Amino acid sequence: MGDFVRLEVANGVGTLRLDRPKLNALDEAMQEEIRATAAEATARDDVKAVVVWGGERVFAAGADVKEMADMSYTAMIQRSSGLTTAFSSVARIPKPVVAAINGYALGGGCELALCADFRIAADNATLGQPEVLLGVIPGAGGTQRLSRLVGPSKAKDIIFSGRFVKADEALAIGLVDRLVPAADVYAEAVVWASQFAKAATYAVRAAKESIDRGLEVDLETGLEIERQHFAGLFATEDRSIGMGSFVENGPGRAEFVGR
Repeated sequence: MGDFVRLEVANGVGTLRLDRPKLNALDEAMQEEIRATAAEATARDDVKAVVVWGGERVFAAGADVKEMADMSYTAMIQRSSGLTTAFSSVARIPKPVVAAINGYALGGGCELALCADFRIAADNATLGQPEVLLGVIPGAGGTQRLSRLVGPSKAKDIIFSGRFVKADEALAIGLVDRLVPAADVYAEAVVWASQFAKAATYAVRAAKESIDRGLEVDLETGLEIERQHFAGLFATEDRSIGMGSFVENGPGRAEFVGR
């Protein structure tokens, strides 16, 4: 457990909790704690899904600009790959991941939210990629994940201008998936994650990997990725349980064991 990021586990749901006062500024130490916590969530069998949450006040207001302000080109070349891979470690968690967004998710905070599979935001949340206002561009996946999520023209509007995106617009363009009152954000995210606590673990994992990897390649390659995952699931105990239960009792009644 790190100083600013920790994994809290209850009933199959792991909460990746960001907790660096005041605004969860994502400095190098925090980035490395995110990497370590994502690895822990990946490895733990008692974690079936993950909620990424920055607390009731703010998700994450961005990178630590004070830390970066005096960095040289060569220093950033050395650091930038670590920044990218720290965030990608969250995107690569082979389990469902939901971002629970209160307050601001700006810059690196927005990029971290983009690493989730699903985003639940407060109806007064604010998102954005304001890096151009600092004379740089998003450096932890914003130009890539945002454009894939909302389309290139909307992503360019947001990134070129550096403007803030209010919650209602974020929902309309698909930047977030659900809006709820601020007080309910975390609870709603836990409800979403909890549906996977007794799911067929390796089937959900295969579905996530097929979708994510398939989006990175051409259709034919994506279909082959899907085919291999589909066939591979016939080696799992849950596949036998699921199909046997369907034949005997109809759909939706299988009790999976996660193997």
